[in-house]
Formats: sequence, C-alpha cells, structure tokens
Amino acid sequence: MSDSRHYSLTILSRLNRQINWQSKTTLFLSSLVISLAGVYFIKDPNFSLTQNYVLFILFFSVCLWVTEAIPPFAVGILIIGFLVFSLGSEEAENVKQYVQTWSDSVIWLFLGGFFLAEGMKSTQLDSSLLRKIAPKFGQQAKYILLGLMLTTGILSMLMSNTATTAMMIATITPILHQFGNKAPITKTLLIGIPTAAAVGGMGTIIGSAPNAIAVGALETAGVKISFITWMVIGVPVALILILLFWKILLKKFDLKKQKLSLDFLSNEQLNIEENESQNASLLSKRIMSIILGITLLFWLTSQWTGIPIAMVSAIPIVGLTMFGIVDAEGVRKLPWDTLMLVAGGLSLGLAVQQNGIADFFINMINTEDLNIYLLYLIFGVLTVVLSNIMSNTATATIMIPICIALVQLNDLGDVASLPLIIALSASCALLLPVSTPPNAIAFSTGMLEQSSFRLGGISLGIAGPILSIIWVLILSTFLF
Repeated sequence: MSDSRHYSLTILSRLNRQINWQSKTTLFLSSLVISLAGVYFIKDPNFSLTQNYVLFILFFSVCLWVTEAIPPFAVGILIIGFLVFSLGSEEAENVKQYVQTWSDSVIWLFLGGFFLAEGMKSTQLDSSLLRKIAPKFGQQAKYILLGLMLTTGILSMLMSNTATTAMMIATITPILHQFGNKAPITKTLLIGIPTAAAVGGMGTIIGSAPNAIAVGALETAGVKISFITWMVIGVPVALILILLFWKILLKKFDLKKQKLSLDFLSNEQLNIEENESQNASLLSKRIMSIILGITLLFWLTSQWTGIPIAMVSAIPIVGLTMFGIVDAEGVRKLPWDTLMLVAGGLSLGLAVQQNGIADFFINMINTEDLNIYLLYLIFGVLTVVLSNIMSNTATATIMIPICIALVQLNDLGDVASLPLIIALSASCALLLPVSTPPNAIAFSTGMLEQSSFRLGGISLGIAGPILSIIWVLILSTFLF
C-alpha cells in the first residue's frame, strides 16, 4: 500500500513539473510573439535598428515580468545580455553603460541596506526594536499595520525609501517567521511597508529623486520652491495615500477584528539574546547599534555633509564584516537575485531614455485639442505607467523638462503644476517588483508573488495622480 502510494505521488509530482514546464514555455513564447508584434505595429518608420532592439526588449521584459514565465531576476540578466549582444557591434563604447549598472549608486544603497538587515538579524537587534515599537500600536493587527506603515512613510521623507524598507522589514522579521507567509498579517505588512516607503518619499525634496528633479527644473524656469513649500505640497498627499491604502488592505485581507499576539516578544523568550552561547552577544548588539546609528545619521544628513548616500553604505559593509557580525555565510545569504533584478531594470531604463523611446510615446499625445485638466490626468497616469517599466528618476528626467517647455510654449497655465504632478505621480508606480526598490526588497523575502503588488499598483496608480492633481490645483492658487 505504502509503495503504491509513494509511486503515485512520484508520478503526480513528475506530471505537475511537466505541466508547469510546458506552461512556462507557452508563456515565454507568447511573450516573445506579443513583443515582436508590438514592435512591428507600434514602431516609427524612422526608427533605427538600435531603437527597434530597445523597443523589443522593453515589450519583452514587461511581458515576462507580468506572465512570470521566468523568474524576475532572470529577466534582469536577460535585459543586460540582450542589450550588450544586440547593441555591442554598433556602439561598442556606449554599451558598457548597460553593464555598469551593477556599480550604480542604487545597487550600493541596496547592498548597504541588506548588510544592515542581515546584521540586525544575526544580533537579534530586530527583535529588540520590535519589542519596543510594536506594543505602542496596541494589539489589534489593523493598528499595528497602520503604525508601521506611518512610521515607514515618515522615515522615507527623511532618508532613502530603500534603506527605510530594508530596516522596517528587518524589524518585523520575527512577526513574519511567527505567522508564516500565508497569514494575512504577513501579506499586509510586506505589501503595506514598501508602499508606504514609496509614497512617503513624496513628503520632502530629498525624499525622492523625482522631487529634486522637479525643483531643479522649475528653478531654471524661474519658479523657486523651498523645502517647507514642498512639504506643504507633498506631506498631505503622502499621508492620505498611506491611510487610503491601509483601508484597502483591511478590506482585502479582513484584519479589522483580528488581534495580533506578541507573546513571542516576551522577555522570557528573548533572554537568549544575552546568553553567550547564542549568536547575539551583548557586545555585538551594541556594535550593531552604533553602526546602525552612524549609518542613519549620515543618510539623514547627506544633503548637508555632501556625502553621497550610496557612499554611506560602505559603513555597514565594512563595519559589520570587520567586527564579524556579518560573516562569509551571512554574505552568501544576501538576496543577490534582487540586485540582478534592479541592475536589469536600471539598464532598461537607461536604454529607453537614451534611445528616445520614452520621447516617442510622449510625443504621440496631441495637446492642441486637450483640456488642461485632462492633460494633467494623462501625464499623471503616463508617468505611473512609464515609472513601472523604468526608473521613476529616468521618467521624471525625461518628462519634466518636456512638460515645462510644453506649458510655456502653449500658454497652458502656471508652469509649476504639471511638473509637480509628474514628480508626485512618479512615486505611485508600484505594479511590479522592479517598479520601486522597496517593492524589490519586499519581494526578496520570498514570501510574496509578483501578483501581490497589483493591489497597490492599480489602486494607488489611479488614486495617486488624481489626488496629486486635486491638491496641486488647490495650492497653485496660493503658492504660484
């Protein structure tokens, strides 16, 4: 009986793998056909061969990310490989930049956050922080979720949303392990925290790169926006979106009546931290706290010290390895697949930007017969769409100067409103794991599927631009 049962399970397992393999192959080939068809019907007759290649890999990578035909990190590697292979013969020197995304500042920022997260885990500092923070939000799951989302959003206004997400996810790791990846509280935390980090960056000029791009471009156009002025614009939008998404998560996952037991944070269970036989010695925890504090200090004061945020990542990388808090085994545990995903996304954004593909789609919009408010909506939604498939920094870099010139040339009202809407909308791109660094970090935990991000990507992708338009138009009368 047991032999026949074992044989049956073996056969079923093989059959499932074969069906899954066939399904993945079908999705991959379908993505290939759709991408080729998209290039054929959408390309401009004047496109060069290079532009056709970039347009194809843009369509192909998006299809692969959506269908999950291959793992997301594999798509990132495919993008870099395709760009090097297809463009290398024509642009041998310029093609190097697509490989050099591996050394991009965003990658180093990611790596610094990963080292901090691993260091907190190995010293059990995350458990200690959680024990101090979580009880302040009560015992109801919905208020714990709200408290952590608001904390994440506020921190993201002052420091990198990538680092904030890495810190917060490291802090809630005990909850994730306690309840498992199927529990509603696990899903809501892993979806809510990166979303709060992304939209929280709207609050200040330094909170998100598109904000700084908009301020710099507007200053060139004769409109100066102070730090406080931007906060008046960005903070209300960020807080409202966080509260809105919190409500959406409650409705989706039904946490309203659920109570979250924090018994695993009791002193009895955490006394092992001080046991010398455990990994987390008191000295290691103090060293970790010092390195964490110094890193946060330099991240927060980067605009005054002039030290690049990515350079600050050297502090945890060097410090934690020097003191043995993160050893070789810990380094191997870092989510390197996430870095592959991000590097590929950066390469794609760079190719789309430099080869005029984004300009091609933007120029397809005829503004002569459009109402100004409809134009705001179109560019807000278009910003979200483009930011989902390339970096929001690249999107803002392309669209904001074009929109300033568009407004000035056609006398479409105050010059500040449209760039501000674009900058705020760029932080609402949350549809894919590669759309934002916070999404990629949450995805790297292995507890989420790509489809998990669709809730925030669709809801805030629609609500974000609309709310930004309404609030900017209300303030434009007084500020501009």
